[in-house]
Amino acid sequence: MTAVTADLSQWATWREIHQQPDVWRKAADDLLPALDDLRRWIAGLDITEVWFCGAGTSAYIGEIVVASLPDRPARRLRAIASTDLVATPRHFLDGSARPLVVSFGRSGNSTESVGTLDLIDRLAPKTPRLNITCNGESVLARRPPQAGGEQRVIVLPDKTHDTGFAMTSSFTTMLLTALMVFSDAPAVRLDGLVTGVADGARVLLPDAVRAVSGLIAPERIVFVGSGPAAAVSREAALKVMELTAGTIPALSESSLGFRHGPKSFVTGNSRIVQFASTALPARLYDADLAAELRRQYGDGAVTVIGPEDSDFPLPHAGLLQPLLQILLPQVAAVAWSHARGLNVDDPFSGTGTLTRVVSHVTLHTNEG
Repeated sequence: MTAVTADLSQWATWREIHQQPDVWRKAADDLLPALDDLRRWIAGLDITEVWFCGAGTSAYIGEIVVASLPDRPARRLRAIASTDLVATPRHFLDGSARPLVVSFGRSGNSTESVGTLDLIDRLAPKTPRLNITCNGESVLARRPPQAGGEQRVIVLPDKTHDTGFAMTSSFTTMLLTALMVFSDAPAVRLDGLVTGVADGARVLLPDAVRAVSGLIAPERIVFVGSGPAAAVSREAALKVMELTAGTIPALSESSLGFRHGPKSFVTGNSRIVQFASTALPARLYDADLAAELRRQYGDGAVTVIGPEDSDFPLPHAGLLQPLLQILLPQVAAVAWSHARGLNVDDPFSGTGTLTRVVSHVTLHTNEG
């Protein structure tokens, strides 16, 4: 055990990051026997859209899923943050669409998760729901639909209910589950993909620890990517800001969007992390941006996470690539939090700024 690992292993968040390969495998093993039946249920629903809903990290899951999968004929895939849904419900629940609402929740008890169920019950009670949660005792897991409504629930392995403040294994395992359910890949192929991505993560995690141990924390950090990686960049930026209690400002942007103003965020000792795509033409745009950034800011300011020729190479995992892309940012965020003397499992302890579960928001029910 290295000194870095020995120092960090005291934190539940660190252990939850490193348990991910095993919990992915467990979650897949639990889901695969029921997958065909679940897909048949979804195929038989009278719907025109699938909405992926969640707040914060859980909202990014939906963004990654939508960017990863093609729309189905007559069934549009949409990522709708539950924070947007409860704030402007009539904008979405106006009767123009017949959605399947997929809700993600680590605790399954956040105000917006409950608010989403309340809105469906009140404004569209026959709307079918699929709840994916890490907490079998939660509202998402246990609350039944209104009479006439259909609902399925997927409760993930207990270990995914992260005890640390930051969502780590909960994020990746809910993402894995949604990608398995809504992809067209047969169960046998998904089984092989999960095995491959779990094996890849077991190799990558020690590599990430070694890479971060020699990396000085930046004053600012930027994450950029294309397609699904643009949404991964949002989760990466959030992890750094959460775990360092806001002491490292972080920005996320798409590779092509970065030049259109957000690039002004780069000052002084900033680091730019790019998630390089393996798909064309995104791969070419990513490469162009990486070359430009190295010319402008120097090689030491840029880290490319991606194919074999990257600074931090990843094995190709196809549909499940986002699970590997987030590992280095998770590890770095914990290491930088610990180096600042913060409580990694509760960086805002004593401040009241943020809490592990957002459950104190007042829900306003007048849709006007």
